[in-house]
Amino acid sequence: MNTIMRKSVLSVAGLAFAGGVFAGPIAGHANPVDAKPVAVAVQADKPDTSKLIPHGTQGDQSRITLNDEQTANAKAIIAATKKAGLPERAAVISIATSLQESKLENLGHLGDMNDHDSLGLFQQRPSSGWGTPEQITDPAYSTTAFLKGLRQVDGWQDMPLTQAAQTVQVSAYPDAYAQWEQQAADLVGQHWNS
Repeated sequence: MNTIMRKSVLSVAGLAFAGGVFAGPIAGHANPVDAKPVAVAVQADKPDTSKLIPHGTQGDQSRITLNDEQTANAKAIIAATKKAGLPERAAVISIATSLQESKLENLGHLGDMNDHDSLGLFQQRPSSGWGTPEQITDPAYSTTAFLKGLRQVDGWQDMPLTQAAQTVQVSAYPDAYAQWEQQAADLVGQHWNS
């Protein structure tokens, strides 16, 4: 079909022809439109809240203001979770655990204030096989170690946060993790796709 004939056929169909491509409706055939600006709501790709907190929060929730280092540690936990191929819920459990254990601070040895030989974001212990002090104080390594433990918990995806965290951590205060669930979910929602 030659170009003139193609243009005629497209014109009858209400389409324009521009350099070998179809260019949509021809402006001359379109109905005039009132040119008022239209506000369009754009939904950012944020994780679904029902995936972040599937059971709802349990008990009173705590919240702290994070400094740059703590925010960077939360982002490191999210990055390690994504690298491990685990869903957002695993990041919520990890961040809530770290909020309870260290307030998202990568703690070194605290001397007499130290709980045994606990170190890092998750207060993991070299003497319990979590890794060397250098490894445990690396946010990516310590998160990966925590997630490895979480993966070994049958049904962790369907457990309340505090039960999943406690099964990995074996804390003297097993119910304390739940108080950080909302802040952890907020952090994951804010940083998962950033």
